[in-house]
Amino acid sequence: MARDTATVPRGAWRTLAACSGLAALLQVDGTLVAVALPDVGRSLHTAPQPLGWVITVYFLAFAVVLLPGGRLVDRFGGRTAALAGLALFAAGALLGALAPGFAVLVVSRAVQGAGAGLASPAALSGAVSGFPPERRGTALGIWGAASGVANIAGPLLGGLLTTGLGWRAAWWSLLPLAAAAAVAVARLVPAGPPGSGPQPPAGVLRRPAVLVAVAAAGLSFLVMIGVFFIIEQYLQDAAGYSPLLAAAAPMAIAVCIGAVGPFAGRLIDARGERPVMVAAFAVAGAGLAWYGLTDTPLHGPAALPLAVALGLGLGPLFAGVSRAGLNAVPQRAHGRVSALISAGRLLGAGLGAALAGAAIRHGAGAAEVRTALVCGAALCLLAGAPLAALLRTRPA
Repeated sequence: MARDTATVPRGAWRTLAACSGLAALLQVDGTLVAVALPDVGRSLHTAPQPLGWVITVYFLAFAVVLLPGGRLVDRFGGRTAALAGLALFAAGALLGALAPGFAVLVVSRAVQGAGAGLASPAALSGAVSGFPPERRGTALGIWGAASGVANIAGPLLGGLLTTGLGWRAAWWSLLPLAAAAAVAVARLVPAGPPGSGPQPPAGVLRRPAVLVAVAAAGLSFLVMIGVFFIIEQYLQDAAGYSPLLAAAAPMAIAVCIGAVGPFAGRLIDARGERPVMVAAFAVAGAGLAWYGLTDTPLHGPAALPLAVALGLGLGPLFAGVSRAGLNAVPQRAHGRVSALISAGRLLGAGLGAALAGAAIRHGAGAAEVRTALVCGAALCLLAGAPLAALLRTRPA
């Protein structure tokens, strides 16, 4: 690995810490609330099927506000956009904690999602704002690891709060977390727009590296969320796991993703995005293909290598796609590129969940799961790796 000689200002690390915490909060919110949904249904006398709107409305509002949030970052700066988003997010959490009925709770989630959409581009673009281009992979590896840790903390915190204090405690807990994130952003994220000079025209968003980054981000989340969904259903329906124990499988993958993130970021800085991302898609595809085409057990200790393969494969893609997209444009366009990458991930997650649901519509048995894993392997090997190979970015 090449020796890293670029100097990073001390303030850049503090800004990275604040932006990583903000990203983690937005990640925690979805998983923390999801755990509380059964209790919400019992408390507000709501059938199981409509409960999904609590999650769906959040992500719809999130997606709609992303691009305006990116433009806000490029015009006024990450601190302004993040604080505005956190204020809206906290208002939605307060409304949800006090919601007298299910309809109000759904509205509160739309408000929270809009706040998250404003804050998310600031979290990603701000993470690299003080880093030179050749060190941004390191920053994004840490940023991605924080999101991976949040994927673990969310279900655990949500389960503890809901079990001990009721579902409203999950919403109340978001208020001090949002306040802590706002204090960190106000103190550690520089004011004013990123970079110098005028805002680049919208045409820079159509540069090949940006388009490849957005497509690869969507594809990686399609595979990741699809695998998470289908494995959880299989463990509960076919393997007889409890919901809590079934949730441990995605947590194992999240642990691997978080662990590999910082190392992958440094490797990307040294070698460039293309070879690392091609290898990452290949590793994930090989792991999925092995479990899809062989009789290797899909649960228990024998399934741990699949979690490792997905962690090694998907972990580097967090840093890789973000570095490729952000380094392809001037810093005054980082907010809009961050919004596009986040939108790609949201779209991929939605498609992954929908396709996984269609794959197991007649049951989540081993045969259906293996077929889905083979399809995921094909996406990684036949679409993901060739897509990453299109990148022409090089280490600085």
